[in-house]
Amino acid sequence: QVQLVESGGGLVQAGGSLRLSCAASGRTFSGYAMGWFRQAPGMEREFVAAIVWSGGTTYYADSVKGRFTISRDRAKNTVYLHMNTLKPEDTAVYYCVAREFNSATWSNQRDYQYWGQGTQVTGSS
Repeated sequence: QVQLVESGGGLVQAGGSLRLSCAASGRTFSGYAMGWFRQAPGMEREFVAAIVWSGGTTYYADSVKGRFTISRDRAKNTVYLHMNTLKPEDTAVYYCVAREFNSATWSNQRDYQYWGQGTQVTGSS
């Protein structure tokens, strides 16, 4: 079993930056990919970014492309989300996710077997 623990959320002014971290514990992560989803108040949960654990290929939602960067440190079993040029609409609870297998899509929540508890990110205008 894999446990995911996020950290790094907080309040940041529009245009600012923030870095989220997610540490996988329980066992060394050897699955296919890790990533991030987010859920804004009153909205459905949406895909943000993912990274293939072995090769490092990355995938992004159009809404964050060019502003957010996902990276991983395999030695630390940790994935990061570097968020730049934050906007008020980025305000959401951000969830770290992990999946064991590849599939045709990245945005389907059901493809991710492990979820963190979430960390709040608030972009103030």
